[in-house]
Amino acid sequence: MAISIFFLSTIAFLYYAIWTLVIPFVDTTHPIQTLFPSRDWAVRIPVVLLLLIMGTLGSFLGVSMINYGKRPRMSV
Repeated sequence: MAISIFFLSTIAFLYYAIWTLVIPFVDTTHPIQTLFPSRDWAVRIPVVLLLLIMGTLGSFLGVSMINYGKRPRMSV
């Protein structure tokens, strides 16, 4: 399982790296351009993923802090 996740993430990274670093220098009429979406999405996708991850993490921390404050206190 771990090796498949490793290979999947490596392939995704290589695809994104080629998409953002190499494809801008390839002629727009070249057939390889059809394998990649618009370069606008090269910025939009990471921004959306980052916002989703940060929102989820912030929500988890907020709920955890609220629940921690509701715990009954032990008297000494």
